[in-house]
Amino acid sequence: MRAQFVLSEIGVGLRRNLTMTFAVIVSVALSLALFGGSLLMSDQVSTMKGYWYDKVNVSIFLCNKSDAENDANCAKGAVTADQKKQILADLDKMPVVQKVTYESQDEAYKHYKQQFGDSPLASSLTPDQMQESYRIKLKNPEQYKVIASAFNGRDGVQSVQDQKGILDNLFGLLNLMNNAALGVMALMLVVALLLIVNTVRVSAFSRRRETGIMRLVGASGFYIQAPFIMEAAVAGLIGGGLACVFLVVGRYFTIDHGMALSAKLTLINFVGWDAVLTKLPLILAASVLMPALAAFFALRKYLKV
Repeated sequence: MRAQFVLSEIGVGLRRNLTMTFAVIVSVALSLALFGGSLLMSDQVSTMKGYWYDKVNVSIFLCNKSDAENDANCAKGAVTADQKKQILADLDKMPVVQKVTYESQDEAYKHYKQQFGDSPLASSLTPDQMQESYRIKLKNPEQYKVIASAFNGRDGVQSVQDQKGILDNLFGLLNLMNNAALGVMALMLVVALLLIVNTVRVSAFSRRRETGIMRLVGASGFYIQAPFIMEAAVAGLIGGGLACVFLVVGRYFTIDHGMALSAKLTLINFVGWDAVLTKLPLILAASVLMPALAAFFALRKYLKV
């Protein structure tokens, strides 16, 4: 097969259906950019889970005098020294516990003032109104229920709280957003495939006389189909290249510069450039294979003589 003939036919096809080719490029670019963005969002959620779950604590809040008057869980009164010792001893025996830190009422009051010093409620609080607590670092954050079942309802314990529950809500929202992006990506992908099929069919129909002559003189099916398949692949590759540009520019301006989220949200460990660069070859491969396969199956009927 002469490469010059194939290249000339590709150029003819792209110029002859310029508007549809442009639509294919745009739809492929948008769908694959969403695809790459979804992969990066999935990596971001996994990175955040690994970072934050490692810092998750389970807190056992102990009853104070105020709780004894107002909280049904503390109906037997404020926690005693013996109860605190027993709770600590039981925690030390549990194999799921990695580390236990005690926070006194004065320390709790100090931390509250640091975090919520501007709140109107802060000026009316006193250290004796704060709760003592044990902050427990687990070897596996998924085993929170072991602590909850062991200490909920025990004398002197007001409540057992797991920070992982708050994070689960956040990650649930991020996963929902990621699934929504995947849904839009799937819709754009269907639109791109339909455009590719229609573009190839229009191109094949407009050149039906040439392909008919080629068939009559004994040209193979692959020889006839190759220009159309390559035409779709080139348009897809251009769209894939644009999708890669969108991802790189998006990462640059949202995280590093422009919005500079990495500087504003220092508590979030954002995915690095290595995660972006590993997605680019996958996007480029999909941008070539997807249109080429769509064109191959679309040509079966329209290149018959």
